[in-house]
Amino acid sequence: MTTKKNINSALSDALLRTLSHEVVCGREAAMTDEIKNYISILCREQLRKPVIYIGAATCGLSAGAGKTLLAVKDYLKKKSIDADIVEVGCIGLCSEEPIIEVQKPGFKRLVFRKVLENDVEGILDGAFGAKIKKESVLGQHGSDALTSWQGIPQLFEHPFFKTQLRWVLKHCGIIDPCSLNEYIARGGYSALAKALHTMTPSEVCDEIEKSGLRGRGGGGFATGKKWKFALSTASDQKYMICNADEGDPGAFMDRAVIEGDPYRMLEGLAIAAYAIGANKAYVYIRAEYPLAIERLKMAIRDAHEKGLLGENILDSGFNLSIIIKMGAGAFVCGEETALIHSIEGKRGMPRPRPPFPAVSGLFGKPSVINNVETLANVPDIILKGKDSFASVGTAGSKGTKVFALSGKISRTGLVEVKMGTKLREIIFDIGGGTPDGKKFKAVQIGGPSGGCIPESHIDIEIDYESLKTVGAMMGSGGLVVMDEGTCMVDVAKFFMDFIQRESCGKCIPCREGTRHMLEILQSITRGRGSETERETLERFKGVMYLKRLADVIRDTSLCGLGQTAPNPVLSTLRWFKDEYDAHIYERKCPAGVCTELLKYKILKEKCVGCTACSKKCPADAIMGAKKAPHYIIPDKCIGCGTCKDVCKFNAITVD
Repeated sequence: MTTKKNINSALSDALLRTLSHEVVCGREAAMTDEIKNYISILCREQLRKPVIYIGAATCGLSAGAGKTLLAVKDYLKKKSIDADIVEVGCIGLCSEEPIIEVQKPGFKRLVFRKVLENDVEGILDGAFGAKIKKESVLGQHGSDALTSWQGIPQLFEHPFFKTQLRWVLKHCGIIDPCSLNEYIARGGYSALAKALHTMTPSEVCDEIEKSGLRGRGGGGFATGKKWKFALSTASDQKYMICNADEGDPGAFMDRAVIEGDPYRMLEGLAIAAYAIGANKAYVYIRAEYPLAIERLKMAIRDAHEKGLLGENILDSGFNLSIIIKMGAGAFVCGEETALIHSIEGKRGMPRPRPPFPAVSGLFGKPSVINNVETLANVPDIILKGKDSFASVGTAGSKGTKVFALSGKISRTGLVEVKMGTKLREIIFDIGGGTPDGKKFKAVQIGGPSGGCIPESHIDIEIDYESLKTVGAMMGSGGLVVMDEGTCMVDVAKFFMDFIQRESCGKCIPCREGTRHMLEILQSITRGRGSETERETLERFKGVMYLKRLADVIRDTSLCGLGQTAPNPVLSTLRWFKDEYDAHIYERKCPAGVCTELLKYKILKEKCVGCTACSKKCPADAIMGAKKAPHYIIPDKCIGCGTCKDVCKFNAITVD
């Protein structure tokens, strides 16, 4: 007896067979009407029953999507509605999570924002009925063959999406990340089939090199050139490595791509392995990404079952196994040689280069390391050709770049724009600018290894070369926005504290130099208190040597992470010297952030002597009789602000 399961299995196998056939005769010609119909069902252009999509990536779950999912299941059971539930990745607009979408047969997908568990019933009643709660609607999207909802804007006309060019992120939040068939139906693994059946490894390397793809993990080295180094090195064993460690504060691009579209990265990894002659690959991913790891394991298992990994892939004679290696979250393991040591079971510490990993890497064999975003670009380049990719971007920076937009910004999330897009467009047009009417001050780009860009340079075009002119770098793609309430000295201190703690300690310039830079920054954000004359002298001496110390660390550290460690300090010194001067000479924090430099004062005309402040002061710095005006002893005050918090009469001011 033929069952629905058997039919779907047969269609799935037939869909897989078209991958090899379409290389020879074209995608359309390779497909029967039955397969075309199956693809239409997989892409949800044909629905037999409603589908509810829930953004269940890490950002959605942290916003409450797990409870929303349970509420949706309870609603469908309570109302006896037969509908499918699909957990998708992050569509990018994290500030509007939890996001759910409703698609009824024949109609486009309706997208609803900030749907908490208590909102589910009202929203679904409207979606399944006749009255939609438009105040909760973000927009609609889907195939042009589907019916549009009247009066509902298109999702990708929303200011957040309108100017983006989604290549790497095109499936995130759209497809079921756990369905290999859906990925194939949308063109997935066609690039791998093309590479294996029509191109030599050398031709694949040429195509990638001529496309202009550069590494998206930091340094921006030409990807095709790196692959060629490994290909041309003779060895009985080679390794391809995906760096999904993503250790920068504020960066979450790689995690989102793996959670929302794991097959895309795996396809790029397989093509890269074929190009360099590797039959074994590693994905190095931080253990703090449990959902991404779960999706990755599932994707690798399914690809093995369908013959897209393992032995004789797509009958090409090419073999590839992929191993997941979980890292412990060490920032230094973002550096290539430290990452290699970690995979080998050693302590993650960099080593001098040359030899470079492409010549002598993992276990002493030729190895290539690319990050998730770099590999996710590969399938489209192979499928559409180098010219398609090279037509976008600037002369030296081709394609798109994904950024994690966070900080003091109205719309946080994942953004993918053309190389050469102005920073202003990302922050104000896409991100909606700084909230609460506060003035934009700066943006930190590239994480701890990057730098701060002030408002005066906000019209800079984002590409590898331009960013260097203002003391910044692309990095992995973190964008942390700061408003007028941010102290730039405190920002530099935060990143220096992070770098100092994450230093592997192997080389003296990084280990000791960053510690000393942190001590200098701590001294200039500290109040006078009981400071001795000698300590005051040492404070000024340290400040005078701050830039010189930064230059020494940059010039003499062993690895790239140490060499870029002073960047946050150098960039803030360059663009916000007035704030440093205020901290150093006036012992004052203009932004009111450095608590030890704040001066609290009690207004006699407003103080009623209630004693609430003196009772709560942890330093016993407030004196005065009951029902009489109180006063603060400056030398004892630690600037904690407790007095201001407990005062009911607004009698305490801060300078």
